[in-house]
Formats: sequence, C-alpha cells, structure tokens
Amino acid sequence: MELSINISEEIFQLCNNLLLCAGLWALFVKCGKAGWWALIPGFRYLKLGECAGREREGGVLILLDIALVALRIVRPMLDPEGNYIILVELAIVAALLMEIGFVIRVYGGLCRVFGRKSGWVAAWFFFESITALIWGFSPKFQPIHPEFWDEDGNEVDAGYVPANLPQMQEGADGVPLNQGLHINIRQRTVRDFMKKRYLLKNIQLAIPEGSLVLLLGGSGAGKTTFINAVTGYEKADAEILLKGKNVYDNYEDLMHRIGMVPQQDLLRMNDTVIHTLEDAALLRLPLGVKRSERNQRIEEVMDVLGLTAGKLGLVSKKSGGQKKRISIGTELITDPDLFILDEPDSGLDGVLARELFTKLRQIADQGKIVIAITHTPDRVVDLFDKVIVLARDSGRCGRLAFYGSPDEARAFFDRQTMEEIVMRVNREQEGGEGKADEYIAAFAEYRAAKKAESESAEKDTATTNQRTEAADET
Repeated sequence: MELSINISEEIFQLCNNLLLCAGLWALFVKCGKAGWWALIPGFRYLKLGECAGREREGGVLILLDIALVALRIVRPMLDPEGNYIILVELAIVAALLMEIGFVIRVYGGLCRVFGRKSGWVAAWFFFESITALIWGFSPKFQPIHPEFWDEDGNEVDAGYVPANLPQMQEGADGVPLNQGLHINIRQRTVRDFMKKRYLLKNIQLAIPEGSLVLLLGGSGAGKTTFINAVTGYEKADAEILLKGKNVYDNYEDLMHRIGMVPQQDLLRMNDTVIHTLEDAALLRLPLGVKRSERNQRIEEVMDVLGLTAGKLGLVSKKSGGQKKRISIGTELITDPDLFILDEPDSGLDGVLARELFTKLRQIADQGKIVIAITHTPDRVVDLFDKVIVLARDSGRCGRLAFYGSPDEARAFFDRQTMEEIVMRVNREQEGGEGKADEYIAAFAEYRAAKKAESESAEKDTATTNQRTEAADET
C-alpha cells in the first residue's frame, strides 16, 4: 500500500513538472526567450526573472537552489545530537524563506510586465504549473511592455544593449586642451548581477571658461550619472580635463576646484549666515590660508550672492531663495573653476529663480564654468551660453543628443522652447515623441561635419600664411 502511494506521488510530481515545463516553454517564447530553458531546473527561474524584468532575483534563486542542495547533502553526514546540525537546519530554513521572497518578487514582476493584477502572484505560488500553462498558451496573456525587447526578442532593458549609433567626433568645439572643461566619456557601466549595464556612452564635448551651461534630459537620461562622472565622484571609462589637468588622475588636488550644490539644502538652521560661511571656509579652504584672506573670501562671496545685509540673521529665518544662495556660498568659498548645481531653483517662483540664475550668470562671467540642471529652463534660458541635451537611446543608455547654444538647439530640434526639445527625445511611454536615436545620430553627423569644416578652415589659413611668408621672402 505504501509503495503504491509513493509511486502515485512520483507520477503526480512527474506530470506536474511536465506541465510546468510546457507552460514555461510557451511563456519564454512569448517573451522572446529560447523555450528549452524551461527544461533546466534552476536556470528556468533565471529566464523567468528576465521575462519579469527581475534578472537579479532570478540569479539569486539559482544560488539559493545550489546552497539548499549542498546543505541537504551535508545534513545526513552530521551528528544528529551535535551543534552543527542545528546551524545547518537554521541555514536551510533561512534559505527557504529567502527563496520564497525572491520567487514572489519574480512573480510580481511577471504581473507588471503582463499587465495583470498582483492577485496572480498567489496563483503562481500555489498552482505554479496550471498558472504557467494558462499564461503560456492563452492568447489573452501577452507582455505589454515591448520596450523591454528589440525586434529579435533580445533584452534591451536598462542599457544592457545600447543602440548601434554613429560615434561622436572629438575636438569639434574649438576649445584648447589646456583651457576649459573637456569631457570624453567613452562609457559608464555597472555590473548588474551577471550582465554589464550601460548608463552612459560616447559623450564628447568641451566647455569654454566663462560659460553658464544648461543640462537638459528627461527622467533616466543620465544627468546625475553624467555629473558624478565629470566631478570624479563616480569614475567612468573617461578622460575629464579641467584646465588641462586630468580630474581622475589629480582628484585630490582638483576636488577643491570643483563645487557641487545638491538639490536639497544641507544647512544648519540654527546658525547665522556668517557662521555658516565661516565654518565652510574653515573646512574647505587649505590650512595654510591666513585668517585675513579667509575673511576676505567670505566677504567676496557674500557680496556676489547678496548676503551681506542679512549676514547676522539665522538661516532658518531666510526665504527659500536666500537659503539656496547660502548653499551656493558654502561651495563658492573655495573659488572653484567648475561649479555644478542640481535644480537650484526647485521650489522657487519665477522672480526668485530669475534672481538666482542672474547670480550664477555673474559667477560664470568671472571665468568659471557653471553647469545647472533645472526642470523649468525656459524662464531663464536667455542667461545660458550652452545647452547639453542627454537622451536615452532605444537601448535605454544615456547619450549626447545635442551640445551648443540655445539658438542652435532650437534650430537643430525645430522647437522654440527647451521643454519642447526635451519632449522630442523623451520616450513615447513618457509622453515624448520617442526620437532620441534619430537626434543622437543626427548630432553625431553634425559634429563630424563641423569638425571637417574646422579642419578645412585651419588648412586654408595655414596655406594662406605659407603663401604670405613666401611672398614676403621674395
């Protein structure tokens, strides 16, 4: 009797496994994967995780399965009354609980990709084989996020496979290497479990000194990653030259020549304005700076930012615009050559925002390079010299879609406002026109033509000079 029950259980498990394999095979095919992955225990969850946009979780499930197999092999070898058996039992329980959590995340991802309610997670968990058959073979269950796959069914989510677009030409901006800011980001990648993920790729530009630069791009275009790579906070496969010095190779020396103002004000509210700037000067200026020089620098910063009249007042009593200027002042103390601000006008009305960017214009006019991110650019765009437009290509990797003056940007994108320009390159799923690849490629060609024109002009000038010298000798 017991033998027949065991045989029945084995037959049931075999049939259940066959149904699961059949359902997952069909499901993988729908998601652009090879169906035969369903036949490999463990690895089937890796592919299921990819279908769900949860590749990391799928990979962890493989590791947990391996760990569980190893623990179950070791357990019979241990003394039943020893301490190690208890540790192994606890490890098995912990691994099982973790496995349950990751499986639920994979099932939740499937519901998101297929546009189904989260209640299906319970169906997957308790009736996996039947649910797999329904999702795999029913025509009603289809992935609704085609941007996760290219035409061949390969995964292109989150920069795993950048679009194949023309390479950007270097040296097309006419800025000498020993001046300004030269940016050559070949790529910025991270390891996402077993795959390389591209965050930025092929960004080359040069910014002259005395420039106020607007950094534009939709959500996820890589603006923050770009800033971190330029400042050296997160290094990329890149060469960043600030006045001829490599930022990565000389980071300890140049870090004080770069100012970064985050979106959130990091100020002590109970300090006065003057004490806030004095503390910043003590912390950020070199130890050898004399007190008189330090006080002079503080006075200069307060004068530029219009903080002198209220320097004895508490920070907490200041308006939003004044607090932002105090934050700028704490970074401006070191007299940086490169100054970067992340949404400095956040929460400010049009008048205060205009006043703030006018101050930034004055800082740039002192020979500094100021780069600012703002989500309301059109109210102050006339103050900017240059515009950088970043966009995500069809492989969802951040690329350079434009760099030039605001007027050149309007002509290039055939749009009158900066917000309309951003919508040109934003994905359709984000309410944009989805033309990022088109403009990234067009700008690469524009840069190539501009470089060729510059080289031709230099060649003509050199020829003219040679002829003039020859005529003078004659």
